[in-house]
Amino acid sequence: MVDLRKDALAVIAECRIMTLATGGAHGPWAAAVFYASDGFDLVFVSSPESRHVGDLALDPRCAVALHPEPSDWRDIRGVQMAGTAAPLHGAERAAAMARYARRFPFADPRQAPEAIRAALDRVGWYRFHPESAHLVDNRRGFGRRAVPLG
Repeated sequence: MVDLRKDALAVIAECRIMTLATGGAHGPWAAAVFYASDGFDLVFVSSPESRHVGDLALDPRCAVALHPEPSDWRDIRGVQMAGTAAPLHGAERAAAMARYARRFPFADPRQAPEAIRAALDRVGWYRFHPESAHLVDNRRGFGRRAVPLG
């Protein structure tokens, strides 16, 4: 029996970059960002002046896509999710920073070069929370499969 939830979480753990899609006053936009996962929730950093963060301030609804890079179309697989993203503050921000630093040691303030520490002081920390998720896995045939989040 196929465990879609387990397979989707495996893809999330395998990937390091997500494409974040937003919509705003200037139309649709997509941005690639590093992320760290907490189950299906994804934490990421971005400049508060970026177009996608500006879009999220107007409308927190967004979508993400993540997928390993295959060498053959038959191996395409990934996770597509729709949900909302919001800035993190206080204890949630601190927990996100720790999770991110575990995944990306270059972002650990205890060992990061000064330029990285300075950049991390200027960024915002955000959490994407999905409302729906779909697994794509061409190894199983075409089509997407709804993934139970709960």
